[in-house]
Amino acid sequence: NLTRDPWNGRNFEYLGEDPLLAGSMAGAHIAGVQSNHIVSTVKHLALNAQETGRMVVDARIGEADLRMSDLLAFQIAIERGKPGSVMCAYNKVNGDWACENKHLMTDVLKRDWGYRGWVMSDWGAVHSTAKAANAGLDQQSGQELDKAIYFGAPLKAAVADGSVSRARLDDMIVRYLTGLIETGAYDTPMPAAEAPIPYARHATVAQDAAEAGIVLLKNDRDMLPIALTAKRIVLIGGRADVGVLSGGGSSQVRSVGGAPIEIPLTSGAAMSFARYTYHASSPLKAITAAMPGAVVTFVDGKDTDAAARAARDADMAIVFATQWTTEAQDVPTLSLPDNQNALIAAVAKAQPRTVAVLETGGPVLMPWIDAVPAVLQAWYPGQRGGEAIANILTGRVSPSGRLPITFPAAASQAPRPAPVGLDRLTSVEAQAAANPANAAAIQLESFPVDYVEGADVGYRWYEKQRQRPLFAFGHGLSFTSFAYRNPVVTGGRRLSVTFDVVNTGRRAGADVPQIYVAQAAADGAGTATPMRLAGFTRLTLKPGESRRVTLTAEPRVVAQYDTALPGWRIAGGRYRVALAHDAADRSQLLTT
Repeated sequence: NLTRDPWNGRNFEYLGEDPLLAGSMAGAHIAGVQSNHIVSTVKHLALNAQETGRMVVDARIGEADLRMSDLLAFQIAIERGKPGSVMCAYNKVNGDWACENKHLMTDVLKRDWGYRGWVMSDWGAVHSTAKAANAGLDQQSGQELDKAIYFGAPLKAAVADGSVSRARLDDMIVRYLTGLIETGAYDTPMPAAEAPIPYARHATVAQDAAEAGIVLLKNDRDMLPIALTAKRIVLIGGRADVGVLSGGGSSQVRSVGGAPIEIPLTSGAAMSFARYTYHASSPLKAITAAMPGAVVTFVDGKDTDAAARAARDADMAIVFATQWTTEAQDVPTLSLPDNQNALIAAVAKAQPRTVAVLETGGPVLMPWIDAVPAVLQAWYPGQRGGEAIANILTGRVSPSGRLPITFPAAASQAPRPAPVGLDRLTSVEAQAAANPANAAAIQLESFPVDYVEGADVGYRWYEKQRQRPLFAFGHGLSFTSFAYRNPVVTGGRRLSVTFDVVNTGRRAGADVPQIYVAQAAADGAGTATPMRLAGFTRLTLKPGESRRVTLTAEPRVVAQYDTALPGWRIAGGRYRVALAHDAADRSQLLTT
């Protein structure tokens, strides 16, 4: 699913706001999982873009816009990864429940894309037998959360009375077996005995992933990496003495080493299955180990004045700020909770050498940004997150992550300035609290969400609205610098750009060059539509090293989906190409 709203509680599980990026990363993930002869399930088909009222919301969008955004992400992921299974979503799409949506499951997935595997339901997402089966649902998954076992005796009866054909039943079985067989799961026997798990090697993989994904947002005056001359460093807040924050919900795991902090919820939609949890990977311990010549201390940040005094007495302050997000609940605001903005501002005022490290599931507002010279977006960095953060801060690893989502300068910049339906949910919860005897009968009714941005998700919306975000999609700094030289753009049947990537700095680093494409406007000034990410790559270069690179545009990004065909149509004419460091970079504009 694409990240359409910055407060979606599940954004930390998603792969960004762009269909090419999300589809490419999901496809690689699926292929990796299935290389172990395990069936991978890509989800949630489709438009699960918010958690507020996720069981009842009706996501509304036009066909062409849907094909060019969320469905394109699924299409690319399925083409590249070939998952054995696809999961339909909780929500409605254009009036039909996703798991009863014939257009999504049969017309698009199975007919247009030629998908051979099976469609399984999300837990609690089935509402019928015959309608769901005839629409293309092949397996009811979560009987413990569904209101009934729709695909048990009711399905047998439906086949017997002809409301579900025997051919449809055969198709369900063939698709299920196809998914198992093509992934190798069917023919791979379980081992006679459990093999020892190489936990240390797996932890290294987790650390490598965190180091590659951490994004250096700001680094004025080359504050980072931490200079060896810094002898007194104070870490403030975020419980950085014990670990790093984890996102909540069904994707959450308790990693090796246990959870130093695990707090059950006392209210909210996620209360039954989510926990406020940390991984046992202490940034304090990791930074102390990485800087044996420095005195590294910790202040919990609960007392803002005490934190400011500790920062003033140190050579450098590193403030760890957190925002916990979880499946089943959206965040009500993009502001950091628990007075953390005031904490960062006070520390930065006391200590000009302040670094902010953000452990969040998505964008947050940064009213203190002008006063803080260095900002690191660490996300939820996992079981070796403390070590990964320490390696970035101390320069053992040069940062190379890029933002998969736009960071707004204000909540009002987003297509929806607040979570849709949160007011309805609050009203229902208040009614239930006031009438506990009938609480179970008080339910949130279905409500629509109109995706006014259509296919112009994320950075495309900002360009269309001429809004300047705080940090653009694709943004990310390094401890070195890169230049793009001698570009040559080629049109014809395939649009491509060939250019030199040069490391112009003094140390090795990884770069992610990107190309954005759109048809030129009729008057030759600008483009007819917002530019779209059409290609990207990642490469590591030594200081002074140069490499010739060719990026070929994904044709469906260059095209528009034409419902009259129906299908993709690339209009003839001139196209503009931005060879860029991020979605807002227009320093090198080319035309073909």
